[in-house]
Formats: sequence, structure tokens, C-alpha cells
Amino acid sequence: MFGELINKFDDIFRNLRGAGKLTEKNIQEALREVRRTLLEADVNYKVVKDFIKNIEESAVGETVLKSIEPGQQVIKIVHDQLIKLLGEKNQPLAPLDKSPTIYILCGLQGSGKTTLAGKLALQAKGKNKKTLLVAADIYRPAAIQQLQILGNSIGVEVFQMEKTEPSVICEMAKNYAEKNFFDLMIIDTAGRLHIDEELMMELEVIKSKMSPDELILVADAMTWQDAVNLAETFHQRLNLTGVALSKLDGDARGGAAISIRAVTGCPIKIASVGEKLSDLEVFHPDRMASRILGMGDIISLVEKAQETVDLNQASKLEEKLRKNTFTLEDFYGQLQQIKKMGPLDSLLGMIPGVGKVLKDIPIDEKGLTRVEAMIQSMTPQERQNPGLIDGSRKMRIAAGSGNSVQDINLLLKQFSTMQKMIKNVNKFKFKGLPKGAFPFPMIL
Repeated sequence: MFGELINKFDDIFRNLRGAGKLTEKNIQEALREVRRTLLEADVNYKVVKDFIKNIEESAVGETVLKSIEPGQQVIKIVHDQLIKLLGEKNQPLAPLDKSPTIYILCGLQGSGKTTLAGKLALQAKGKNKKTLLVAADIYRPAAIQQLQILGNSIGVEVFQMEKTEPSVICEMAKNYAEKNFFDLMIIDTAGRLHIDEELMMELEVIKSKMSPDELILVADAMTWQDAVNLAETFHQRLNLTGVALSKLDGDARGGAAISIRAVTGCPIKIASVGEKLSDLEVFHPDRMASRILGMGDIISLVEKAQETVDLNQASKLEEKLRKNTFTLEDFYGQLQQIKKMGPLDSLLGMIPGVGKVLKDIPIDEKGLTRVEAMIQSMTPQERQNPGLIDGSRKMRIAAGSGNSVQDINLLLKQFSTMQKMIKNVNKFKFKGLPKGAFPFPMIL
């Protein structure tokens, strides 16, 4: 997401860089492009109007600081205003400090409510919290079955009742959760193809009986401006506590993410950034603004690494890097760590500058899978000492992994290059640094 938006912002600001001073003329030219870019991204036109006005008031007449390029100053002003637009600071979900804390998920059909319920349950389980998923969607075919499959896949219990009113199901589930000391209860409510009175009345009844700690609207980021209209309507009727953006990893323009907070006043609390149940992020307005402007998001990258990387394994790897004994076995371990962290293009986009460099280069996620297959087809001795791999061994590895001998040769060549690079980097990067200085996968 935001790929096209990032590229256009980069083009706009490139024209400002190197200017001797900020003038009303060059700022107006840049802001016309910013306005056009945001409207093309389907940002609400009233939001764009106020956004541009605030930037003009901040930028025109701004003194150019010494050692700071005027273009960079304008970027900072736009960055600051974008943070305000997105909500200024993160507003976390209600803490799980009572039994049970209740989250209700609402939204239209296909918005991703059921999947988000599974993601939230998995996240709570990772914090050693006992979670109950509640199947309150009795209308959509296989909705209950989908929730059961998700619950079984992560080892979380699902509460269901056949041919019963949703509000009654929720009441019974709450009683069950209280008796069995559940920390969190996540209610997956029914959706519709569009907003209707019957849907709203049902949600109002459930809310009044449950008194939820969180009433979260799941808005599909792929629906563009419709997501904003949806959020506005739901918030007016239900007084939402927050919004969850789903499918933020998709090919969306980004207008919904930018507009929802400004139009509704309702905070975006979480974002679904991938298909895996672990692909769930806390929404940080400042970090999202940095991503949109192509400035990367190193903080989120490091946090992802800290959540997924085995510190003991990382320490052992660092020692091997210091001693120049990095093997294909270690390389394979790094691939596993990276897969846990999320989609590769998303991770690379968090590194400042990398997204711009790779904007026209397709990221081949399947390439990692092919590399894994090749390494898995090697014997432990071959992984430790690639020099053993001769012609006959290459043919065996190729056949076992479904690749060609040329693919095996390319992998071995790339690995040899990586070993030489590590050896050279060792001379100045690791020397004199304390152990534990590199807590995330070195392949990045």
C-alpha cells in the first residue's frame, strides 16, 4: 500500500531540494502537486483542503535553517501535518486487565472481521492471555465454521450456539467467559453487503448488553473512500472506540487510512498488514506518516525483529559473523527469521531509502521458498561446507528441490559473495563493538 503515493511525493519534493530559499511561488507549485496526489489517492476532498491550508500557513515565510535544505524543511512541515491528520499519537487497545475484557468487531461482509478476530486472539495468546472467540454471525454461510477453523489453528476456544439470536449468544458467551476466567472475549458480529437498519439495530442491542471495552469497526482499506463513509456512519450510530484497517498490504491508494481519522475523529488503533495471522500491527500515526513520505520506519522494523528473533540464536550468529564462520545452515536460519517478520517488500519499505531504490524492482517472495528448498535438499555436511558440493551433488540437490543445476550454482555463488562481504565488513563493523549489538537478522 502507499506505493504510488510514496513515488509521487518523492517526485514533488525532489523539485524543491537544492532551492536557495523557500518562496511562496515554489511552495504553491509543490502544494498543487500535493493536493492533486492526495485527491488521486482518494483522500476526502475536505480533508485535503484543510491539510493544504495548514501546510501553507506553516511553510510560507518559513526561515531556511542553516545546514538544512529548503526541500527537507517542506518535507518536515508536510510530515508534521500528516501526523496530525492521522491522529498524532498511537491509541492502544483497551488493556486486558479484567475477566473478561470484551472486544466487539463490526463491519460489512468481506471486510476481514473474522480474520482480524483470529489475529487478535493469537496476539493475546502470545501474551499468555486466555481468549474466547464468539461466533455471533449466524447469517453468512460457513461464518461459524471459518471462525472454528481459525480458533483450532491457534489453539483458541470458540463459543457458538445454533439457531439463537446474536445478542443471546453474546450473553451466554459472557457468562461462560466469566465462569471459566477468560481474559479476553472477542465477538465476531454479522455483516451485510451494505449498511442497513436491521444491521445497526442488532449491533446496538449487542453493545447495550455487552458494554464492550472496545467496539472496533473493521474497515477494508481496499474500498477507498467507501471505507471513510462506512466509518462515519457506524461511528454516528454506535460511537465506536476505534477502527481497524484490514488489507493494508493490498494495492490500495491509501486514501482511507489518511481520511478516516480526520473525518470521523475516531482513532485507527490497529492495521492488518498481511495474510498470516501474525501480520497485525499497532497503528502509529508518526510511523505511518514516515512510510507515506518514503522516510522508512526503522522503529517498527526493529520491534518486529525483537518479537520474532530468538536472542540466543542471534547471539550465536553474531559470534559466527565475528569469526567468519557463517554457513548455509546459518543462512537458512536467517530465512526462517525473516519469514516470521512478515512480507519481504513490507520489511524493505521500512528501511529509509530502500523503498525508493527498489520501487521498480519486483520482490520475489517465492524466490526465498526456492532457496529454502535447495538448502533443505543438502546434507548437514554440505550446508556446513559448501565446498563439498561437486557436479554430482548439485544434480542431486537440483532434483530434490525441483530446481536446475544453474539455480544451485547461482545460490552457491551468491553465498560465496556474502561470505566475502561479511569478511570485509568484519574489519570495521564488528571490531570493538560489544556483543549483542546486532539483534535482528543480518541478511537484511
